[in-house]
Amino acid sequence: MVNRRSGIMNLKIIEKLLSRIRDANIKFVRFEVVDMFGISRLKLIPARHFKSKAENGMNFHVSYLGSKSLGNMLTGTGCTEELHYSDAVMFPVLDTFEVLPWWNDTARILIEPSYDGNEVSFAPRFLARQQLTKLKKMGYSLLSAHEHEFYVVNKDTMKPLINDSNIRSTIRLYESAGFIHQLGEDLPKVGIDIECMETEAGPGQHEISYKPSFGIKAADTAFTYRGAVKEIAMQHGLMASFMSKPYPDKNGSSCHFCHSLWDVEGNIPLIFDDDSPDKLSNVAKYWIAGVIHHAPALSLFMGPTVNCRKRYKPFSFAPSNATWGFDNRTCAVRVKINSEFGSYIENRMGSAGSNPYLVLAATVAAGIDGIKKKLSLPADVTGSAYLLQDVPEKTPTIPTSMQDAVEAFLQDEVIRDAFGEDFVKCFVAIKSHEMQKAREADENGDSMWDWNMYFKYI
Repeated sequence: MVNRRSGIMNLKIIEKLLSRIRDANIKFVRFEVVDMFGISRLKLIPARHFKSKAENGMNFHVSYLGSKSLGNMLTGTGCTEELHYSDAVMFPVLDTFEVLPWWNDTARILIEPSYDGNEVSFAPRFLARQQLTKLKKMGYSLLSAHEHEFYVVNKDTMKPLINDSNIRSTIRLYESAGFIHQLGEDLPKVGIDIECMETEAGPGQHEISYKPSFGIKAADTAFTYRGAVKEIAMQHGLMASFMSKPYPDKNGSSCHFCHSLWDVEGNIPLIFDDDSPDKLSNVAKYWIAGVIHHAPALSLFMGPTVNCRKRYKPFSFAPSNATWGFDNRTCAVRVKINSEFGSYIENRMGSAGSNPYLVLAATVAAGIDGIKKKLSLPADVTGSAYLLQDVPEKTPTIPTSMQDAVEAFLQDEVIRDAFGEDFVKCFVAIKSHEMQKAREADENGDSMWDWNMYFKYI
């Protein structure tokens, strides 16, 4: 492992990786990092230079954190013109090394930035690790998985692969059999343990769920999964997109964040309590209360693009208010009670276009606050959370506009403090740019601007 503060490397791990590189005849290693949008950015390194880059770090333009989805650098983010467009030094996270079966003779390793000898505190992976560290100090660990939906279109015509909405029809999945088969073959080889593959209601819409992981590995897995789906699709003449709402009149794509609390060692589940009338432990109730209490602010990370906000409509299976219920898909938080080891909490606010690291970080920050303050859990919704008569009084709504989501975040001192002012400056500057582009597109009657902004790369 890398100690980024002191620059000391564990040479034994590097030597083991060099052996893997030799044994697999690896010619190139992708040094990959996640940007604010959850998009992968990389430098491709000839394998003969892996040892040097792993030990000494690699220069990487720090402005990747202050760029829009198409890569253009934005001003006012704190990491572009204010740092004179300088470099960060990237160090690899050695336990993320994987040989990629869909790239000939190529491996991948995740990297994290440092600047002036310090970790970059507003980088998404750092923020997720930071919240997990805080959780660990409280005596808990997190088992989680991101449940993404995505659309698939023909790369040349840009028409949906399957142009109907017959959800889970066997013949619909067979139409993409070659693509689906390769995903089923290749994803487990990079540590993604697939549980289920199916089509969703939208034309060309798919969902693949996989086994959860403890700690930061869950977000690493989601990041790897998104990139793999997009790259493998290209090999089949297709384009896969995690854009949240590519078609205004069709289903949006979600990213439900399924998670549960365990002891630090990951041996004892802490959500279920057989002695409780509702089978929920007190710590679970505090955690859910925290997520509900901070839901308006969290929604900025669950739906972080202007396009994502289009999901939050009543009767759309996307939540419209800060509610929770047992196995209730109309709520923001759905609780599944499946005995001691199978019970979990599903944060349903997430859009497919969200950054998995920020989704994890925000959920954990809210849950921690619920536990620390022993926040009171509002009544669960037993009817439809879309109907006012079924929802507790004074239930906050989920912001439907980016401006309202940003304001909710800025006014939430707990979540804002968890992410830090450097992040606030950078992220809000990016969101402000998006909002400006959305206004200009609306004034010009450009209905395709968000498709052009998000579909290919997200």
